[in-house]
Amino acid sequence: MTNTPVDSRLFEPARLGALHLPNRLVMAPMTRNRATADGVPQPVMATYYAQRASAGLIIAEASTPNAVGQTYPNITAIHDEAHVAGWRRVTDAVRAAGGRMFLQLQHGGRVGHPDNSGLTPVAPSSVPLPGTIFTPSGHQPAVVPREMTVDEIRSTVADFAAAARNAMDAGFAGVEVHAANGYLLHQFLAQGTNHRTDAYGGSVAGRIRFTVEVARAVADAIGPERVGVRVAPGLTVNGIDEGDTEDIYPALVGALADADLAYLHVVFADPDQPLFQDIRRGWPGTLIANPVLGWGGPLPADGGRHEAERLLAAGADLISLGRSFLANPDLVERLRSGAPLNPVRDEGLMYTGGATGYTDYPVLAGTPRRAVTPEPVGT
Repeated sequence: MTNTPVDSRLFEPARLGALHLPNRLVMAPMTRNRATADGVPQPVMATYYAQRASAGLIIAEASTPNAVGQTYPNITAIHDEAHVAGWRRVTDAVRAAGGRMFLQLQHGGRVGHPDNSGLTPVAPSSVPLPGTIFTPSGHQPAVVPREMTVDEIRSTVADFAAAARNAMDAGFAGVEVHAANGYLLHQFLAQGTNHRTDAYGGSVAGRIRFTVEVARAVADAIGPERVGVRVAPGLTVNGIDEGDTEDIYPALVGALADADLAYLHVVFADPDQPLFQDIRRGWPGTLIANPVLGWGGPLPADGGRHEAERLLAAGADLISLGRSFLANPDLVERLRSGAPLNPVRDEGLMYTGGATGYTDYPVLAGTPRRAVTPEPVGT
């Protein structure tokens, strides 16, 4: 890339509910394992997010709505007062730096372990996660999850709604319901993990029911204009086998189309895929698209700008980028000016805790560091 200013729709302002976004670039939610053991955001997280406040929107990393929903060690949560206080320091820092922020709500379902949460994971059916899961003592075999009762499903819906209210108390502009990447809601959607024969399983209508109920309960709790939903059609991460992808997502989009939600967020979106085009036609509101840039390989030299442009041309309204924002706090300015991008230096530092590989990526000369060091939060 050369230092030549770039003319692109990515840098046009946009509207999202009541929010005015200065550009169409969204920082995607990325788990970084920088919370305390009980899920409280640490002060270094305020610095990290404030450094990236030039994004049109930041979607903060996954936070669990209840204790049993915890996935891995040092994951953020949003189900008690300490979590709210910790996140409030982060949102205050981002707001002071001129940014806007949603919080992703994620229940891990079978992607969990008693050594992480103190509880046996729950899931739509007793189908274990293939392979191992990371715990404080290293990788351990996944345990068989306990099949959720209908009462537990209903209480989990209520937990999502309560978590959304907590997120608003913590200063977020809204929340994203995570129905992707093989976590609990995605497990209900997929035939491989949902073997239920009651109203929450079997047919497509049954398997989308839980996700629809969660999205609508969260919308009722905080207002639909403050709620997004994230989906990952066809993604097989965490052992997911949807079985009938081409049927699930048009039905889910149709069931949520009249809810007036803030957005739908499609992960690994491919503008050439008929399903993406079907989703765009069926979704009446804002569509955020996350481009296919590979899974774990090196970033393209342009940080994904070419694929982002293709998705905008195919009907996406906003574009989410993950690792490009991770390595480039000033990504918007770098893309706008055509400046070279920082590569991800060491992926082993993504999840290790601390500032190294987290808040120490360089910015262009003249770009504010937006460093913030709030008081520590008690746990």
